[in-house]
Amino acid sequence: MAWAAVLLCMAAPAQAQIFMCTDAQGHKELTDVRRNPACKLLDLPGAITEPPRKTGPLAGSAKPAVQAAGSVAPAPGAFPRVDGAEQRARDLDRRQILQDELRSEEQKLAAQRQEMNEGQPERQGNERNYAKYQERVAQMKDNINRTQQNVEALKREIANIR
Repeated sequence: MAWAAVLLCMAAPAQAQIFMCTDAQGHKELTDVRRNPACKLLDLPGAITEPPRKTGPLAGSAKPAVQAAGSVAPAPGAFPRVDGAEQRARDLDRRQILQDELRSEEQKLAAQRQEMNEGQPERQGNERNYAKYQERVAQMKDNINRTQQNVEALKREIANIR
């Protein structure tokens, strides 16, 4: 019941009042409309009772001007800059991390393909039911496809590094 009050508070308009109404059978209902005099106005601490005031833009949050296609927008004055040597070092670190991930995914793919045994993996002892075997093979194919997609994505990411 408490979660319903919270949800109703979040969904209620900013200036809405919330009433708890109980019918003859004892069913409780939370509403923003007083349906009968027996409905009690709830006092919910922390509830927003008035709409937020409109203020001007915050300092430094001016909307950037629209740039022509292909041009680079100038960085704001307080935006941190990185010198070229630092950026090259970061790019090299990133390339190394991605290459390590690529090697790992390629090894994983090779192991999955070997286990798949050219589309005919060996049946395990607990797979007397052919449907269980087919389910495991389908899962193996899905894993191989996902790993192949990871390898392709990593190769694209490495190619995009300057």
